[in-house]
Amino acid sequence: MSVPVDAVKKELMLASQCASRRRYRKQFRHLENAHVLGQHATFWHTYVHWKMLRWGVRHLSIKEVVGQVLRIIGALTKTPFGLLPEGNTGGANVSPFKPMPLKPEHARLLNKPLE
Repeated sequence: MSVPVDAVKKELMLASQCASRRRYRKQFRHLENAHVLGQHATFWHTYVHWKMLRWGVRHLSIKEVVGQVLRIIGALTKTPFGLLPEGNTGGANVSPFKPMPLKPEHARLLNKPLE
């Protein structure tokens, strides 16, 4: 599956803009979008989890920090084999094994039919 790298980069840029405006919940939503779009490429999958880890550290969220450390290990070891739950948003608020429905705009960017 090809990863829409431009869309991933756009979500990361939007997350950065939200951080500079102190809109932290919206920042994390953009990181989640970047995760869904980039999770089929080991680099982008791991990089987005790294950004989520940094978010957790900055916001003193032990749950997010621990969750992201585990997810970084998973991204590095499972992504190359395609072992990932489609549509999962990547935050510690959801199981790392739970597939989730794709938003229509994500399905379009990933060239996937909606379920």
